[in-house]
Amino acid sequence: MMTTTDYLRLTLVQPDIVWEDSAANLLHYTQLIQQLQTDVLVLPEMFNTGFTMRAAAVAQPMNGPAVNWLLQTAQQLQCAVTGSVVIEENGRYYNRMVWAEPNGTMHTYNKRHLFRMGGEEKVYTAGSSPTVVNYRGWRIMLQVCYDLRFPVWSRNSRQNPYHLLLYIANWPEVRNYPWRQLLIARAIENQCYVAGVNRIGHDGNKVYHSGNSLLLNYRGEELWTQAHLPAVATFGISKKPLLQYREQFPAWMDADDYTISHQNE
Repeated sequence: MMTTTDYLRLTLVQPDIVWEDSAANLLHYTQLIQQLQTDVLVLPEMFNTGFTMRAAAVAQPMNGPAVNWLLQTAQQLQCAVTGSVVIEENGRYYNRMVWAEPNGTMHTYNKRHLFRMGGEEKVYTAGSSPTVVNYRGWRIMLQVCYDLRFPVWSRNSRQNPYHLLLYIANWPEVRNYPWRQLLIARAIENQCYVAGVNRIGHDGNKVYHSGNSLLLNYRGEELWTQAHLPAVATFGISKKPLLQYREQFPAWMDADDYTISHQNE
C-alpha cells in the first residue's frame, strides 16, 4: 500500500473566467468544487479576474476576499489550494501565486517573468526569488505562465530536488504549440511531474484560450490533457516510480548547479 508521502491526489481546474469579476468567479469555483476530495487543488493564473492589466481596478490586499477564499477552501476541503491573484502591497502590484494549506499556512510566489508583449512589466513588479513548498512529503515548485519559457529559473536542485512543478497560466490558443512543448521539456529536463493549468474562453481583450491543461510524468509522457472545455480533473501521482527513475537514469547528476541559476538574485 502506498504511504501518504508517496501518493498525492492532484486536481487541476480549467475554467472559463468572468472578466474582472472576482465575486462571480469565487462563487462559481465554490459551486464547482464543493464535493471535491483531493490533496492539492490548482487554479489558473489570475483565477478570479482573468489576465488583466487594469491592476488598480481589481487588486486586493493579502487579507482580501480572494486570498481569504483560498484559505477557507483549503480548510473546508482539507487540501492545499493555489492560484494567482492581483495583489496590491506597499503601493505596488504583484501577480502573486498564493499557496494555502488547511492549517492556515500560506506560501507565496511573485511571478518573475512578466509578459512584456502584453505590457505586464509596466504594471506589475517582478518577483525576485523562487518558491518551493513542502507539503505531505512532496516538494512542489510554484511557477506562473511566462516563467515557462525560462528553464534556468525552474532548474531542479541536485541537493534538494523537487518532485512536482506547477505552471498556472492564461496562455492563448495561438501559442498552444510552445505551451505544450515547453511543458514537456520542463518535465524531461527536471525529471519531475509537471502540471500546466490554463483557462478556456475569451478574455476581456477578445483573446481566446483553449485550455490544453496538461499533466505529465517525469519522462515527459502525457497523463492527461483537455482542450476547449471546462474541466475539474483529479489524478493520483506516486513519488516512488519517480525516485526509481532518477536512480536508473541519473541525468540530474550531470546537470548544472542550481545555485548558478540564482547567483545574481
